[in-house]
Amino acid sequence: MSFPLLTVTAALPAVGAVLTAAVPAARRTAAKWLALLFSLATLALAVLVAVRFEPGGARYQLTESRAWIADFGVRYELGVDGIGVALIALTALLIPFIILAGWHDADPLENKSQRWRPTQGFFALILMVEAMVIISFEATDVFLFYIFFEAMLIPMYFLIGGFGDRATSSRSAAAAAGGTDENAAAQRSYAAVKFLLYNLVGGLIMLAAVIGLYVVAGNFSLQEITAARAAGTLDMATNTERLLFLGFFFAFAVKAPLWPLHTWLPNAMGEATAPVAVLITAVVDKVGTFAMLRFCLGLFPDASKWATPAILVLALISIVYGALVAVGQRDIKRLVAYASISHFGFIIMGIFAMTSQGQSGATLYMVNHGISTAALMLVAGFLISRRGSRLIADYGGVQKVAPVLAGTFLIGGLATLSLPGLAPFVSEFLVLVGTFARYPVIGIIATIGIVLAALYTLVLYQRTMTGPVKEEVRTMQDLRLREVLVVAPLIVLLIGLGVYPKPLTQIINPAVEHTLSDVHEKDPKPQVAVEAKNGEAAK
Repeated sequence: MSFPLLTVTAALPAVGAVLTAAVPAARRTAAKWLALLFSLATLALAVLVAVRFEPGGARYQLTESRAWIADFGVRYELGVDGIGVALIALTALLIPFIILAGWHDADPLENKSQRWRPTQGFFALILMVEAMVIISFEATDVFLFYIFFEAMLIPMYFLIGGFGDRATSSRSAAAAAGGTDENAAAQRSYAAVKFLLYNLVGGLIMLAAVIGLYVVAGNFSLQEITAARAAGTLDMATNTERLLFLGFFFAFAVKAPLWPLHTWLPNAMGEATAPVAVLITAVVDKVGTFAMLRFCLGLFPDASKWATPAILVLALISIVYGALVAVGQRDIKRLVAYASISHFGFIIMGIFAMTSQGQSGATLYMVNHGISTAALMLVAGFLISRRGSRLIADYGGVQKVAPVLAGTFLIGGLATLSLPGLAPFVSEFLVLVGTFARYPVIGIIATIGIVLAALYTLVLYQRTMTGPVKEEVRTMQDLRLREVLVVAPLIVLLIGLGVYPKPLTQIINPAVEHTLSDVHEKDPKPQVAVEAKNGEAAK
């Protein structure tokens, strides 16, 4: 039996979570280092998965298959394609930076009247989320995927509600001034419950669709169902396929999030700590867009094409709406949240453009958005922790007292607006080219999001970093060594992948070709006018 690399990659952070939670309460620092060690070991395994993966080989590689609940056709089946490999690498890469950035986020508060959950629990929950996300990217059994797709909501609920941001927002400023944390705690609880309810409703609808899929197909194996559909041996009625597609897509659209199912994200990111906000939008939300590619298009190709026009309209609304609302935000973290809604609109638009450029760009966008959002949000978290406020108006002139912080914040912001030379530019360009090739009107309107991104990013930088130095930031410290170690590798990746994205595209492109073959789509041929030569009419 071959070494179960995928199982070990997903199980290692889960083991780390259990061991970290078991560390005695008095040894908080040991728990932090243990969590960091397990995250780095998981990163090493993710690199090994990427090295072992052959881009020109079989569609699903490093496969594992064991009987699980045989009476109901449920198997423990794992396998990765190029898209899964890229997202596993992204997840494993970001978790060590999330842990380092949140090194002191769960430390006990000096004010004993304000209770804080144990430090060990904070880092154990992060590792548990990592384990569940990784196995979601590996699962090729639909029921197995569903279990972890839903289970990751539990640790995320406690990370948002139990370890929320201590900084003040416009709504909690009055409470902070009065010396009470009750209002802030209520806001964290509201954000956590809203996150849980939205995603539970989506999950319950998906569960009904999963059961319906079993009734039609007789099993939960993604590979067997797609093979049967391709061979014509699985007959699925048109209306049945569309209903099942809608059940899956609704759950993924909530997770992504897609307008109008997005409203939980600004609350969750605003009330969570900056590292947990990165975990939400850069890691967990990617499961939704990944699942659209793997399950919606793979299991329901005809229904996917049927729903494409409506989904493209929703994606377009997400792009423009998210960017417009970001322009008017006064809260730094909520601004990044609405910007992410706009970016997820681009990702979903690329997926359902049904072109190789669009889907390659969408997958690349998932990775690049994760890195760029992590860079921007983590630096924003460092900034907020120094001032104790999330309000943009409470800052000014930071670049004069903390130039390294301001410089890294600028690079993260420029990556968010997809500046040429930085990684997100390549992916956004591919999404727009791929969309324009088949849906030119949608592609043209989507460019509004680029203009608005430049507006909200540059205005944010101008209001916080330039101008006269505000008295409250005059003594602000620049980035410490630990914080530089968090941000510097992300910036190097943004520049490196912006200049040379080939290491990712050569893994992603073969998987995209398989996905397009599932929906029986080919890239549209360019319309080139043929000029007559020598006075002869063109034929």
